[in-house]
Amino acid sequence: MTETETLLALAALAQAQRLRAFRALVVAGPQGLPAGAIAGQLGIAPSALSFHLKELSHAGLVSSEPRGRHLIYRADFTRMNRLLGYLTEHCCQGEPCEAGPPAACCPEAAAGSMELGS
Repeated sequence: MTETETLLALAALAQAQRLRAFRALVVAGPQGLPAGAIAGQLGIAPSALSFHLKELSHAGLVSSEPRGRHLIYRADFTRMNRLLGYLTEHCCQGEPCEAGPPAACCPEAAAGSMELGS
C-alpha cells in the first residue's frame, strides 16, 4: 500500500459516522449489510449514510453489490489488512516482537486484546 493510499484510507476513517459504518461492516463479515440496516444500526439518515459509504468506497475500504433493489455493502478485508500491514510494517525496529503485554508493538499481541466495542 502506498503512502497516498494509506492517507486516503485514514482520512476516510477519521470521521465518527464513517468509522462506525466501517466497523459495522467488519462485524457483518463477508456477507455485508444493506444500506438500510447500517442506517438503522447507526441511527443516521440514509442520505447521510450514502455520503459516508461513498467516501469509504472511494478510499477502497468498502465495496457494494446490487441485490435486487438494494445495495449490499461489504468491508474490503484485504484493503483493511494492507492498511494495518502498512502501519505496522516496521514495528519493533524490524526486530521480532517481544513476547509481553498486549500493549507491546507486536500486532498479533495487540490484535488479540482489542475488542470491536471499545
